[in-house]
Amino acid sequence: MKKINLLFALGISLGIASCNNGSEKSAAAETKDTATSVTNEPAKTGPTLPMDVITIYHTVKDYNQWRPGFDTDSVARLASGLSFVAVEKSADKPNDVKIVLAPTDMAKAKAFIADPRLKDVMDKLGVISKPVVNFWSIIRYNTDNQKTGGARLEIVHKVKDFDAWVKVFDAEGPATRAANGMNDLALGRGVDDPNLVHIVFDVTNMAKAKARLADPALKKLMEDAGVVGAPTITFYNDASK
Repeated sequence: MKKINLLFALGISLGIASCNNGSEKSAAAETKDTATSVTNEPAKTGPTLPMDVITIYHTVKDYNQWRPGFDTDSVARLASGLSFVAVEKSADKPNDVKIVLAPTDMAKAKAFIADPRLKDVMDKLGVISKPVVNFWSIIRYNTDNQKTGGARLEIVHKVKDFDAWVKVFDAEGPATRAANGMNDLALGRGVDDPNLVHIVFDVTNMAKAKARLADPALKKLMEDAGVVGAPTITFYNDASK
């Protein structure tokens, strides 16, 4: 099954209080108030990085029948320190599901994944493929590009050297990717294999994104960056609630 998705953003708003002594403010006072409101507005916040996440990929018989059971099992996940981040459905095969969870303790999370109980739950909920589980350390996350719903693009590939690869990725730049319908959302590397790369984009223009992925220039860029083998590329639709 093809795989691609992290995630989540925290928004905060600030109410600005003002006082009025009953007299008309001077132009200078109004300017001061405006400056104060700008100064006091807090910056956007996001997850503390690096942050570990787990991605689980599997196929179900029927997504609509599977989802309520998955939501109900949140009690067991939380007891094992696994908090919900996202659920995504493959754009081409909506019964191919990607789950993103955030562990508080990676060893405890791995024990939860390996527990035969989880297999029993999956079988009862109609999981019909062998789950594929990856453990990632998210090192970049762009809260400006996080939104609920919409299309996501996940690219997973192996590289010869992560530090060498990321230099080429940064040289291409987010503006170039945005011009091709892909806004940077998350960048992670494997917990067990740091040369395994996980990239998630918010897709703003599907046609442009697919054209870019088919562009021989991108293939050459990936080769120059040290990508090993063929990448796994999957478009997902966010199904988080």
